[in-house]
Amino acid sequence: MIMKDRIYVCHTFYHAYIATVKELNLPESQRGKATLVLSTMSNDFGSLREKALKSGLFEDVLMFDEKEDICFPEVMKYHADKGNTFLNLLQRIRYTKLLGKAQEENIPVDFKEYKDIYVFCDSDPIGYYLNYKKIRYHAVEDGLDTIKYCDDARYGNRGHFKLKAFMAKLNLIFIENGYSKYCIDMEVNDISALKYKLPNYVEAPREKLFKGIPDKDRHYLMDIFMDDPETLLGQLRNIEPGKKKVMILSDPVCDYETRKKMMRDIINEYAKDASVMIKPHPRDVVDYKNEFRDCIIIKGRFPMEILNEIPEFKVDRVVSILTVVDAIGFADERIFLGADFMDRYEDPAIHRQNEVI
Repeated sequence: MIMKDRIYVCHTFYHAYIATVKELNLPESQRGKATLVLSTMSNDFGSLREKALKSGLFEDVLMFDEKEDICFPEVMKYHADKGNTFLNLLQRIRYTKLLGKAQEENIPVDFKEYKDIYVFCDSDPIGYYLNYKKIRYHAVEDGLDTIKYCDDARYGNRGHFKLKAFMAKLNLIFIENGYSKYCIDMEVNDISALKYKLPNYVEAPREKLFKGIPDKDRHYLMDIFMDDPETLLGQLRNIEPGKKKVMILSDPVCDYETRKKMMRDIINEYAKDASVMIKPHPRDVVDYKNEFRDCIIIKGRFPMEILNEIPEFKVDRVVSILTVVDAIGFADERIFLGADFMDRYEDPAIHRQNEVI
């Protein structure tokens, strides 16, 4: 059997963006040979499949109807707390196998045909599936410095972690982010920023990837991920001359009403007397157009880093709640509010995972 080169499993626009950036770092002779898989479990990718195919950077782009554990009663019955560590581990062994097996009918491709499999967010069911089928893969950090801010593997397995990590290496249970038996390695942005490091962590700085794209090829990013840049630039040009421009990045945190209050508080504290632009997170369901009529709402679902590709797009300040802003180059000032800000609106235990480990 002739093996295919690469396949990327993506769950968000940002994942697909990084997969595209990785392809653009390759010599032209090696492009157009990868498969892009878009999981619909948590995102509606709209026209992304068609645009990625049209670009010619990928050999194929497939949709994956990945299913959460709650879709399978036969799996969820092994997810209840038995009140005993030994019994819980026995349940988890069964849960791990059944969740992987449950994905089989929706898997859109034979992963065994590929030399290299790259999985963003292997904590999702695809990770269980690959380990169930004993298929080796490369894990890729979910977002920019995700593990630095939230080490989900350790947080989700606190209590007897060493025992659980040992069981994961035996493929009895599954743990994401480099701990599973069939995870070859885990690409992270900055190893030095991590408190807990694994031997199979591989540093792949995102900034180096962004800079590695030849200037003549940067148009691919706009072609694939941006629908209407002229409308966005028009909104920017209509802002009163001399008035400060502040962009606020929303996050799908807290409940609907709390999120609206949070956004108003941010505007009052960080964007007073400025023209405010709100970029909703793709999974944020707040109706910003009607709730914040005094603000410019940036339409379209795309990774915020794509705005770096528009030379004319500049703002004075970007304010983020939990989205890491280090890769933003279109703002004079970048403010990351983080856990201290979130403490005002919800129980700190919800967002201070690393402190609980």
